[in-house]
Amino acid sequence: MMRNNIILIGYMGCGKTTVGKNLARITGYTFTDTDEMIEKQQGRTISEIFAMDGEEAFREMETKLLEQLIQEQSSQLVISTGGGMPLREKNRSLLAELGTVIYLQTKPQTVYERIKDDTKRPLLQCEDPLARINEMLSVRGPIYESTTDNIIPVDDLRQSEIAEQIREQFVRP
Repeated sequence: MMRNNIILIGYMGCGKTTVGKNLARITGYTFTDTDEMIEKQQGRTISEIFAMDGEEAFREMETKLLEQLIQEQSSQLVISTGGGMPLREKNRSLLAELGTVIYLQTKPQTVYERIKDDTKRPLLQCEDPLARINEMLSVRGPIYESTTDNIIPVDDLRQSEIAEQIREQFVRP
């Protein structure tokens, strides 16, 4: 059964949370962020989970959360996902089962400009963040594309414009 949830995927810094909150406001849907839900369930930050348990354990937590949302038959949610959630094949099929998946596509340089001063991104605490973004996007881009129902290039749009575009195309009254 197709659920009337809107799921936003894409690389960190593409605007999933901001667009998601905007979209929830104009549709009356409930906004939820999978990273925040995991932090709440675990009682610690994503950075702490990565540091203590590693990325694989975190990915498993994401899978369990998706299964939980499906089991609860959640509907009318706008779900902002962690950037790596679609990397697991199982998560890709769970996302599709949960609702309409929309990829907020962005260029590496845009991402870099948006998040270069953000120290809460464990995967970017490295020597050359822009090179890391390029490298990760070259791997993740095709995965995001294979997971999505629609791609919205977001580099030149305001968050409110993106939310409105999604509402017009995908939210049934």
